[in-house]
Amino acid sequence: MRTGELRFRAAGVLGEGLLGSLFLTTSLEREGEEHYLDFRRQGKPVIFVFWHGQLLPLVHYHRHEGAVVLVSEHGDGEYITRVIERHGFDTVRGSSTRSGIKGLKGLIRAAREGHDLAITPDGPRGPARRFKPGALVAARVTGLPIIPLAAGASSAWRLESWDRFLIPRPFSRIRIRYAPPLWIPRATGDLDMAAHALGIERTLNDMSEAVGSGPAAPGGGGA
Repeated sequence: MRTGELRFRAAGVLGEGLLGSLFLTTSLEREGEEHYLDFRRQGKPVIFVFWHGQLLPLVHYHRHEGAVVLVSEHGDGEYITRVIERHGFDTVRGSSTRSGIKGLKGLIRAAREGHDLAITPDGPRGPARRFKPGALVAARVTGLPIIPLAAGASSAWRLESWDRFLIPRPFSRIRIRYAPPLWIPRATGDLDMAAHALGIERTLNDMSEAVGSGPAAPGGGGA
């Protein structure tokens, strides 16, 4: 087995163990979960969209639900892939931009197989909290509803990364908020797509502020 493969496997195992230990100490508060649970009771998939920096608590609290996550093809994407796959997610590698054809094709195929989709529309490299159109294209093609969601913590570290990646502190309270579903009709044109992108961007940012995951100043600190 190649050294690189061993490193990726070790990262997945270590990440699973560390996250499991961390989240054993946290508590959870959800708001608006009926917006996606109604679809789940009917056996209908949805498209979750959330900011890249809020990935960690969502991986834990939506683990083993069979969702398919779009992950960057960049080198660090392989580490993320190994960790989230050990939490029961499937992955598609690619981009959330309109030009990310490979990623979009994989998501559309997964949706047609009945899987929920999970997309970080500001990934893989930013700009942070700016909505790229890939999720809208997937929604327009598949007919699935988009469910915006945001996660925050009562106390957290923030990494010195482009997305200010959030790591909840031990014993913090995790807050997750879900917005009502939004459908993108097949006939939606470019101007309306751009308007939807701005609208969801505002929704995600407003919810992020509400759950305590607003933009953090460089240097880390509590959220």
